[in-house]
Amino acid sequence: MDWAQHSIPPMRLEPRFGDRVVLAFRERPDSLWAMIAEAVAHNGDGEALICGRTRLTWREVALQSAKVAQGFRKLGLQSGDRVAILLGNRIEFVLTMFAAVHAGLVTVLLSTRQQKPEIAYVLADCGAKLLVHEATLADRVPDAADVPDLLHRISASDDDASQFAGLLDNAPAPAPEEVREEDIAMILYTSGTTGRPKGAMLAHCNIIHSSMVFVSALKLTKADRSIAAVPLAHVTGVVANITTMVRCAGALIIMPEFKAAEYLKIAARERVTYTVMVPAMYNLCLLQPDFDSYDLSSWRIGGFGGAPMPIATIEKLGARIPGLRLANCYGATETTSPSTIMPGELTAAHIDSVGLPCPGAEIIVMGPDGRELPRGEIGEIWIRSASVIKGYWNNPKATAESFTAGFWHSGDLGSIDDRNFVRVFDRQKDMINRGGLKIYSAEVESVLAGHPAVVESAIVAKPCPVLGERVHAVIVTRAEVNAESLRAWCAERLSDYKIPETMALTTDPLPRNANGKVIKRALREAMAAGA
Repeated sequence: MDWAQHSIPPMRLEPRFGDRVVLAFRERPDSLWAMIAEAVAHNGDGEALICGRTRLTWREVALQSAKVAQGFRKLGLQSGDRVAILLGNRIEFVLTMFAAVHAGLVTVLLSTRQQKPEIAYVLADCGAKLLVHEATLADRVPDAADVPDLLHRISASDDDASQFAGLLDNAPAPAPEEVREEDIAMILYTSGTTGRPKGAMLAHCNIIHSSMVFVSALKLTKADRSIAAVPLAHVTGVVANITTMVRCAGALIIMPEFKAAEYLKIAARERVTYTVMVPAMYNLCLLQPDFDSYDLSSWRIGGFGGAPMPIATIEKLGARIPGLRLANCYGATETTSPSTIMPGELTAAHIDSVGLPCPGAEIIVMGPDGRELPRGEIGEIWIRSASVIKGYWNNPKATAESFTAGFWHSGDLGSIDDRNFVRVFDRQKDMINRGGLKIYSAEVESVLAGHPAVVESAIVAKPCPVLGERVHAVIVTRAEVNAESLRAWCAERLSDYKIPETMALTTDPLPRNANGKVIKRALREAMAAGA
């Protein structure tokens, strides 16, 4: 099965990054600014960005971005210089990103959850010349001695003290800087769950291809309206939300932070049609007591990823918003977001799959000996497409270890069936080996997610002198429930050896890194310490 039934633009094989051959869209913008210019041409007076009381059209966004770009040039920034963004979800995030594109600069995205040492490492590693940051996070801006390349710091705030506002006083830059489509547009540092984070280099062509995949696979148009409820500084926020809405010239409504009650108000008021969120966000919306009082009939596409969507959540959403189609999306920073997308009409019938390879994507499953495995067998997922990045910034060793002939080694264990549906079971390092029996944490977490008292869970291995490892669960609950009832729930749905033998129940959220991924290392350490 493939995307033949969808209106996917024509593609062709072409070289990429010197030594690769990939399928890419035949007709495409040659830079991100060219894609922004197309949005202005197609829907210049249409709404582009909405945040609080601020509403900008595409023409206004392009004009303001060009003004900020001129401000960057006045600072002496040259094409290829790095501009770091330490902003939450706000209009200035998008304007800074677009201005950098106009000026031929490379955007480096930082999470507002990162602390001073983490920020200092990224700024020093990429050699950023400028940092645009939240005024409230000024205490996290590293000392000058720790980031010698950082020449300029500009704060953004909602009051008259905002330094960013001064950039808008410039005349617009006369013309965008010329770039090649394989030039780096953005650096996103990977999660760093082990060791130092690596700077994934996203080229203009990577981002354009991914944006076109979202638009064509999900049939988005300028009439679509999306909510950015996830952090814009994450690959999902920047590609699935920002640049995808650029490509279709639709409207992006920016939420400063996700709160289910506020989300429902905005989604109804703004007639939202498209979202990409994690499954827990959908569940939190359903738990709102006044959910049925909101008119969400415009909501037609609900993308999700990062975790399995509980069947109960799918059924509830289907009953309460009949026109909503849920689409599982699987990807990573190194694949510029999507590698697979589940066509919305197939989600319910393939709940255990993350979807079909995206148009132009080649996905294979490799064994430990470096050879491709037959369909249905479990191994490491390798991905090659026009969305896969060239490599890591200033890190040839990590690049050589993670890429082979254009294929990125995902580190995920999964399989592909005869109909081309991809399944992802676990990270290689998180698989549990209980006396020779393999247990994939994602499967157990998915079962627990279906329990009405469970908000989320994480499965980790507990060392055992006899079996090697046993199954331990850390479970975030929202109601009175005990371990025995949760174990009984699992016993009805899992093989006996997969049932968690020990559980830690809590109402506190799971520990996450700056990109929102659960830090299982911290859970293992807490378990070892008896916490």
